[in-house]
Amino acid sequence: MIKTGIFGGSFNPIHNGHISLARQLKEKAGLDEVWLMVSPLNPLKHADDLLSDEARFEMARRALKNEEGIIASDYEMHLPKPSYTWNTLQALSKDYPDREFVLMIGGDNWDHFDRWYRAEDIKTNYEIVVYTRTPGDPGFIDISSTEIRQRIREGKSIRKLVPRTVEAMIKKNGYYA
Repeated sequence: MIKTGIFGGSFNPIHNGHISLARQLKEKAGLDEVWLMVSPLNPLKHADDLLSDEARFEMARRALKNEEGIIASDYEMHLPKPSYTWNTLQALSKDYPDREFVLMIGGDNWDHFDRWYRAEDIKTNYEIVVYTRTPGDPGFIDISSTEIRQRIREGKSIRKLVPRTVEAMIKKNGYYA
């Protein structure tokens, strides 16, 4: 079995913190691969300044081009909406029977995991790796997509926050301005 971590998010935009976290989790959880699952729309979030699915996926794909074992995935975009993690994991397990899927979620999401659709079924059927998202915790990377979007609106540099390919795509297309 190929042990595959599912790291879901809107990645609006993907940033260096996401990539660093995926690397760390891949190693610490003993995963063969990590799939960054670019979500079409989180049922618990609002879509105010969410770029198109295609734009967010393309930024992630370009950002991860040279990352060994970390792959951008648009799988969830092809499933019925809203996208619930249980449905995604079940579909993945059916379509990829040679893989063992591990759900990777932030501590902030874990705090209200009981509100997720079929949370108990997820806990029963899949390994879950919870990572920290609290400033001051070991391994915390203090970068947020919200901060990046704000910096773009204010005309500030995002050079050290996102891969160069992502920065170029944002500038070229005028994203978040």
